[in-house]
Amino acid sequence: MTKHLPNALTILRIALIPVMILFFYLPVPWGRKAATVVFVLASLTDFLDGYFARKHKTFSRFGAFLDPVADKLTVSTALIMLLQSHPTILMMIATQVIIGREITVSALREWMAELGERATVGVAMIGKIKTVFQMTAIGFLLYKDPILGLPVFRIGLVLLYVAAVLTLWSMFVYLKAAWPMMRISDTDSQGNAEPVAEKSE
Repeated sequence: MTKHLPNALTILRIALIPVMILFFYLPVPWGRKAATVVFVLASLTDFLDGYFARKHKTFSRFGAFLDPVADKLTVSTALIMLLQSHPTILMMIATQVIIGREITVSALREWMAELGERATVGVAMIGKIKTVFQMTAIGFLLYKDPILGLPVFRIGLVLLYVAAVLTLWSMFVYLKAAWPMMRISDTDSQGNAEPVAEKSE
């Protein structure tokens, strides 16, 4: 049972996405609060599946593939819902930056994996910090209503903009790590040519 727990939690995270959507659009006063609870629960499963995988050393290729997919689906879905309910330019920019970064880094990792250099673009600390800001921001924005006089939605917006800046920073870190491989041509990888950037006419 313990062996399959991390993957089960990841699958649960994906299964919670339609539940979050349902509560968010449910025409009841507590709908967004329920959606927030579901999102927080999904975020906790993200932490727990990694914790149990490390604790019991139950890493699997399936889990390594599915875990980032679940994260990106959850975050992207939440951001799109929030953009639809709060269609401002700043919200659109933050959403575009975050989702665009996820697509770019995923494609980069896949490409590096094909070259056998997957470890070169492993998870960096800035990526983890970005995730904390991102998840906290989305949770605040989903909840929306003030708590003890605190402007929850405004705080969420500020945190989201910070997350967007950290998102660009983390993408730069990954691209910088992969840049040496990007500069090498196919023939150079076989030792027959100079890096493309070094060639002269």
